Amino acid sequence: MTIAAKNLTKGARELIAFRIGDQEFCVDIMIVREIRGWTKATPMPHSPHYMMGVINLRGAVLPIVDLSLRLGMKPAEPNPRHVIIVVQIRDKVVGLLVDAVSDILGVSEDKIQPIPEVSAEFVRAFARGIIAVEGRMICLLELDGLVQGNESEAA
Repeated sequence: MTIAAKNLTKGARELIAFRIGDQEFCVDIMIVREIRGWTKATPMPHSPHYMMGVINLRGAVLPIVDLSLRLGMKPAEPNPRHVIIVVQIRDKVVGLLVDAVSDILGVSEDKIQPIPEVSAEFVRAFARGIIAVEGRMICLLELDGLVQGNESEAA
């Protein structure tokens, strides 16, 4: 997979764009630790419904979140084309299962549009804004609300 850096200008914020189903999302590149291929997760009892389980990442136990489910969409059906984006959210490291990584984007803050008022409160809990780029609408996610403690304790 080749990821091309696009629109990188001075003062631009760098974002990693990825797909879940037919929708595109992005997160700040500074929270991304690595991108790796799909690895089957070992389920953990009594974990939240969106937790797929845990994997061994170079000797460390890494909880894997089905980001599709966490965002209220249909559950992912992982296959070898899926990827895990390893992110650090505050002091927690978590793997996010997504369909594919598509781009690295350079976006200035003035290009980030607010989330429409008609969006559900649930959507506004994770979405920071919408970015219109090259005819695409990409939702910028703020992942602080994604991890509520259960993920790291499941590990």
